[in-house]
Amino acid sequence: QVQVVESGGGLVQAGGSLRLSCAASGSIFSIVAMKWYRQAPGKQRELVAAIMSGGSTNYGDSVKGRFTISRDNAKNTVYLQMNSLKPEDTAVYYCNIGATRGLMAYDYWGQGTRVTVSS
Repeated sequence: QVQVVESGGGLVQAGGSLRLSCAASGSIFSIVAMKWYRQAPGKQRELVAAIMSGGSTNYGDSVKGRFTISRDNAKNTVYLQMNSLKPEDTAVYYCNIGATRGLMAYDYWGQGTRVTVSS
């Protein structure tokens, strides 16, 4: 059984910062990628940032230069530092863990953490 738990969401004023955390626990053998997605009301879920097992990262165009993804491999934890927040960053943020075990690939999701940015 694998658990993925996000934390760190909340209400912040525009221009402020938040740091999201996502901890994975349980029988995870080999994490390939750790990602953050978000879904705003009435919109499709979109990729915010990803960090691969080798450390490479990529970001959605709307967050480049403002958000930073990082990971602590020893703790199976991924972070999302969000700076210069804008009202359009308001969404539920979801953590996604991609892992492998032998020839099998697994996809784990957290329950989401809500971020609200007021203008």
